[in-house]
Amino acid sequence: MTDTMSELDELRDRLRSSMRPKKPKMLVVDDEPDNLDLLYRTFRREFRVYKAESGIEALDILEKEGEVAVIVSDQRMPEMKGTEFLSKTVTQFPNTVRIILTGFTDIEDLVEAINSGQVYKYITKPWDPNELRGVVKRAADTYELLKLKTEELEWSHAQMAVLGTLMQVAESASDAASCLDTIAQALGENFSAEACVLQLVENGSLAEAKARHGNSSAMELAGDPLVDKAIETLKIQGSANVSADADLSGLESYQNAGVQAHLVLPIAFRDRLRAVASLQWTQPNSVQEKEVEWIHRCAQQIALALTCADLA
Repeated sequence: MTDTMSELDELRDRLRSSMRPKKPKMLVVDDEPDNLDLLYRTFRREFRVYKAESGIEALDILEKEGEVAVIVSDQRMPEMKGTEFLSKTVTQFPNTVRIILTGFTDIEDLVEAINSGQVYKYITKPWDPNELRGVVKRAADTYELLKLKTEELEWSHAQMAVLGTLMQVAESASDAASCLDTIAQALGENFSAEACVLQLVENGSLAEAKARHGNSSAMELAGDPLVDKAIETLKIQGSANVSADADLSGLESYQNAGVQAHLVLPIAFRDRLRAVASLQWTQPNSVQEKEVEWIHRCAQQIALALTCADLA
């Protein structure tokens, strides 16, 4: 157990050292350019701020950039009220926290929006910068909590799905090679990897039998430094940000495949290496510290499933 915990701590340290903290994203919407610029200047140090002069433009930004932590929108705008715009974001971005700025007494619209969960809080104009900063800070904290709970629920469902797949494989497969495709698919989808390569190992070297899931241009495992080290040490290897990794960033294989995050799992049962699994992402920081223990447990379950398949 001590060796296992030491290995997991080492992996966490490697991932943490390659990650750069990201600013939370924020969208500000106001049809008056001066107000929009003031909102941008108020929050640009703490947030990655996107600006829109209308609800329509704001929806286009969300379509392109994806979920943001906080939306601050003026209420009275031509074409589309702030509450109308915010209502259009709820289904696609349920965790985003929404704040309305209003200089009018549109109580009916605001009460309806607040009661339906579309608006977290409203601020009357002219707004005080310090007050608004405080409200937005609390909104960002609320977003992180909501996102965490959602991710934990999704994560729990994904784990159960993978374990179910591995149990089925262990019971029904005729040999290890015949179940590689099923395991590679379950593993790749569980970790939202662009590509997963699962390859058997014989006598300490990569064998011919392998399976791919996802991106057809996935890197080959032969000759990869992380794969070689995983085989040598029987320890999980990974880089959460390849472009910041001096040992990997210049390699042609990573550049050609566009891999920006890579995790290699040695699949071993009772110190016998059965296979190697490679998870590849095209975005950095796709491997999270909280996933480390589940990654290790998943590798152990795969090893058991492959062993059971060979004994069938």
